[in-house]
Amino acid sequence: MDSTYSSGKFQHKGKTLTLNDAEDILADSRDPAELRAVWEGWHSIAKPIKPDYVKFAALSNEGARGLGFKDTGALWRSNYDMDPDAFAAETDRLWKQVEPFYKNLHCYVRAQLNDKYGDAVQKRTGPIRADLLGNMWAQQWGNIYDVVQPKGAASSYSLDKLLVAKGYDPIKMVKTGENFYSSVGMSPLPETFWARSMITRPRDREVVCHASAWNIDDRDDIRIKMCTKVNGEDFYTVHHELGHNYYQRAYKDQPFLFKNGANDGFHEAIGDFVGLSALTPTYLQQIGLIDQAPGAEEDIPFLMKMALDKIAFLPFGLMVDRWRWEVFSGEVTPDHYNEAWWKLRLKYQGLAPPGDRAVDAFDPGAKYHVPGNTPYTRYFLAHIYQFQFHRAACQQIGWKGPLHRCSVYGEKEMGQKFNAMLEMGASKPWPEALATFTGEKTADASAVADYFQPLNAWLTVQNKGENCGW
Repeated sequence: MDSTYSSGKFQHKGKTLTLNDAEDILADSRDPAELRAVWEGWHSIAKPIKPDYVKFAALSNEGARGLGFKDTGALWRSNYDMDPDAFAAETDRLWKQVEPFYKNLHCYVRAQLNDKYGDAVQKRTGPIRADLLGNMWAQQWGNIYDVVQPKGAASSYSLDKLLVAKGYDPIKMVKTGENFYSSVGMSPLPETFWARSMITRPRDREVVCHASAWNIDDRDDIRIKMCTKVNGEDFYTVHHELGHNYYQRAYKDQPFLFKNGANDGFHEAIGDFVGLSALTPTYLQQIGLIDQAPGAEEDIPFLMKMALDKIAFLPFGLMVDRWRWEVFSGEVTPDHYNEAWWKLRLKYQGLAPPGDRAVDAFDPGAKYHVPGNTPYTRYFLAHIYQFQFHRAACQQIGWKGPLHRCSVYGEKEMGQKFNAMLEMGASKPWPEALATFTGEKTADASAVADYFQPLNAWLTVQNKGENCGW
């Protein structure tokens, strides 16, 4: 399944396209016919994966039952220090906290798409066409910022251009990320990190460029592997990937079984929490990328860009495993795989495919984590935890301004509490790890609402008279 996915190619206008090619077109094209053709082209590569996935699901369930679980979904849900069914209810509770804001964003974006493309392409009511949102899976919508940007408000700087103008190269990008962690009191990265990491794409061989972080010896041999480009996206990614490395090193003295994150959502959230500071104009000013942080008039464009990635992701982060849980439990049979996938995408994301899907389509297989068998709820949790960490950290440093402008760069006292949580690894249930840093024992998505409050209020005004929901 993995190799079918990773070698997937399709024909478009006489050219053979890979996923990377298709993603570029979805990000940049504003021609709905081309978007549909490329979207359908990539999804066609997943059809051959379905028979293998049916076999895989049966074998996986067999293994899970051998371990005493009713199915693979229950096995996955058992990793969160609570009853598997209670965990499913917990994710529902968190989703309900953020769902109203997502619906507000969906309503605004749909209206902007309708203004651009007209009723024939995107109606002003009902679901959004999944190929119009700038991303193959519509999991992040930042690529269509030009279509939905707030009228009359613009950003005075481009992080992409700032990095180039200030002479950043890939090594300086990573050094800047390291400097953030050092500023909150963490030890510098070892010399071996710089000698052994892959920071740029090698010229002598083919590599997987998907950014990742590695701990080779369970001690100090930590590395990143990415084809770093000098742009704002990779500036964030560097801060994120290093979060994995600092976490890995922090729990190196734990017994072997506890050398892991408090749960898998924590491991993703650590670097994302740092990334929230790293994208603020406050931090960019602190490290000399801009001379003066812009005023409140630029808050809405900034928050819109953040929401198009962070908020748009939440329902997708939830529904991928919802589908798999239904498959593993037998609730959804192979004949209904695709139908169930789109039922969930409609329910959670408010999306529909650009046209009727073929009877033999297997659209879940067009997302890497399904054929790659990587659980996905961790990413949903990380998108909640990172804001909870951020709010707690900003309270600790006595920040009085809006949350989206808070940077914890240089805050060593906060860093000590943060590192205390990291050093625990998986040695205690995750609520105890959470409490060590935040003082709270339950996950709380109200921090997301606090962060985006100005944008939510603005969206409510923009959506007046619209028929929100789907």
